[in-house]
Amino acid sequence: MAQKDIIIRLRSEVERLIADHERISRECRALTKERDKLLGDKHRLEERVREQDTRIKSLELVEVMRGGADGNVERARARVNSLLREVDRCIAAVKYEHENR
Repeated sequence: MAQKDIIIRLRSEVERLIADHERISRECRALTKERDKLLGDKHRLEERVREQDTRIKSLELVEVMRGGADGNVERARARVNSLLREVDRCIAAVKYEHENR
């Protein structure tokens, strides 16, 4: 009889472990799905922030160029020079890519 009791307890423990595994697997799938959704939201929001930063910089440049925002011509000149350097870097990168194909 003792062996039968051991087998019954083992079977019960295995069934409990299987049920726990299935529950945890469902929970893991749900959390993975939620994580993926949140990552998508995060990427969309980061892109939106980049777009808004670009818009703000453009608006600030327009304001400075029109003489507003304390009319600091040096600030406007520095911003234009920064933009020109960025354009030069982009041109150099495109040339490098073209030459290395």
